Amino acid sequence: MENFMDTIIKKAEILIEALPYIQKLYGKTVVIKYGGNAMINEELKNYVMEDITLLKYIGMNPVVVHGGGPDINKALQKFEIKSQFVNGLRVTDTQTMEIAQMVLVGKTNKEIVSLLNQKGGKAIGLCGIDGNLLECEQLKTVVEGEEVDIGYVGKITKINSKLIELLAKDEYIPVVAPVGVGSDGRSYNINADTVAGEIAAALGAEKLMLLTDVEGVKASRDSKDILSALTAEEVYDMISRKTIDGGMIPKVLGCIEALEKGVGRTHILDGRIPHCILLEIFTNKGIGTMIMKEKKLYHSSEKL
Repeated sequence: MENFMDTIIKKAEILIEALPYIQKLYGKTVVIKYGGNAMINEELKNYVMEDITLLKYIGMNPVVVHGGGPDINKALQKFEIKSQFVNGLRVTDTQTMEIAQMVLVGKTNKEIVSLLNQKGGKAIGLCGIDGNLLECEQLKTVVEGEEVDIGYVGKITKINSKLIELLAKDEYIPVVAPVGVGSDGRSYNINADTVAGEIAAALGAEKLMLLTDVEGVKASRDSKDILSALTAEEVYDMISRKTIDGGMIPKVLGCIEALEKGVGRTHILDGRIPHCILLEIFTNKGIGTMIMKEKKLYHSSEKL
């Protein structure tokens, strides 16, 4: 009986620890970039959908932006189309774009919407074509000083966020596929991290959360310790010292850009951890790395 009572009391303590964060974030927008292994593993999918639905029910306005690289790869293989990448960007010809749009909008997006609805959420799937949500132009990349045409890969020029805002502030959970539209009416594939950051900025989101396959930013290359909070200035210093390098650089720079455009806090967290969103938002230390303009506490017990 005593052990049972201890367990119940600990559960109550967890809820009380979450209380100041619920109070601070009530009515605020949280943009979640959903990608990595959390999109592939069925059990992790379930945890993420539960987390997002819970955010909605306790008064926040979650907005989901998703990737879909593995699904696109499978579809291209099925049609015997080889993938080619330049500077980490998929070369997207007309046929590849048609398949990418079919997969992102018709399959991946609707699967996420269905999963959220199964959890009791009211999710609505969107892509950048809907209401000209994501207006874009062709993105060119540079290789060895030469500009390279990589096809229908988009660079966002404008976000018409009214539709997302109306849905998110009502009872719905918008789920956005990273497909934009050009002035010529053509569809463009856009990097999902970029879309999430731009949407977070356009909505004045309190939080931008990037679910990844990395634990967060480490104190050093050899360290196992994850830094729970960094300022933009500290990030730049770590990049200059090459403590942050490789694929982590575009993620942290994307976070800083979102902060400069008005987002309150940005987070890089490991989507492979069950209930990673709740653990990052509602605990005093969190489990990933939070990047902020300056280290400003939500409340006195928060540990940055």
